[in-house]
Amino acid sequence: MNVKFKNSYRSAKGNTVFRYAVSGTATQLESYKTAQGENHRIDDATGEPIWFTTRFIGTTGKLIVTSKGNIVPDMSAYEQAKSLSEQFGGNFGAEIAKLAAAQLLGTGNSAPVAAPASVPTSKELGDM
Repeated sequence: MNVKFKNSYRSAKGNTVFRYAVSGTATQLESYKTAQGENHRIDDATGEPIWFTTRFIGTTGKLIVTSKGNIVPDMSAYEQAKSLSEQFGGNFGAEIAKLAAAQLLGTGNSAPVAAPASVPTSKELGDM
């Protein structure tokens, strides 16, 4: 199942709550509805199922229904980025973390990828 960030608000207890629209196949949405039980909510304006969480997972993401019937965000991409960052450490690890965070959060602040340098042909180099 896919989720798309809609908005956030403060709960009565003062916590920030993030609101996501849920989409997927009919089977996935039925599994979501079953797993949510009495907590299943539909957006009145769009008719989309809504998922609420106190943990921001980016502007888009994926949800998983666990074997115990719980709804959890798929955080595997975040875990992979963390592992890469830790493996390389130092400045390189920090740059990996920065780039991964921008991509995962959908902020668009990722660094541009440099174009590969052109390799001169043997004709351009002449006889060496």
